[in-house]
Amino acid sequence: MNLSNLKPAKGSTKKSKRIGRGEGSGHGGTSTRGHKGAQSRSGYSRKFGFEGGQMPLQRRVPKSGFKNFFRVEYTGINLDVLQKLNEKFGLTEIDHSILCEKGLISKRELVKILGRGELKVKMNVKAHAFSDTAKNAIEAAGGTTTIQEK
Repeated sequence: MNLSNLKPAKGSTKKSKRIGRGEGSGHGGTSTRGHKGAQSRSGYSRKFGFEGGQMPLQRRVPKSGFKNFFRVEYTGINLDVLQKLNEKFGLTEIDHSILCEKGLISKRELVKILGRGELKVKMNVKAHAFSDTAKNAIEAAGGTTTIQEK
């Protein structure tokens, strides 16, 4: 066996249907489009979601819910994460740029400090928002909380 006598397995390939190439091809005349109607004409394009005149799914299913366009989305960073940052890098000042640098958030994300875990060291934290438990824990450890502008 060599590359010159390789061919696909029997039945694995089919010849393409050559449409509109005369009656002798078996696909002449109407070119497999049937007789008359929108789908037989040139330039026909089906609308998105069209179901042959049946009421389409997006119109059959009732509308529900509400999306608040003014919602402010925060990324939560817990106290235990701040504690780990202190243990690993010796940080006592935390702000948006440091969290970006360490790969915890992206540049455009807003940060909210949350209260899971405990903080054992004094830290000065700047963020866009704080939960009450986080704020109390940071201040109890002797640190400060400052709210940054959005």
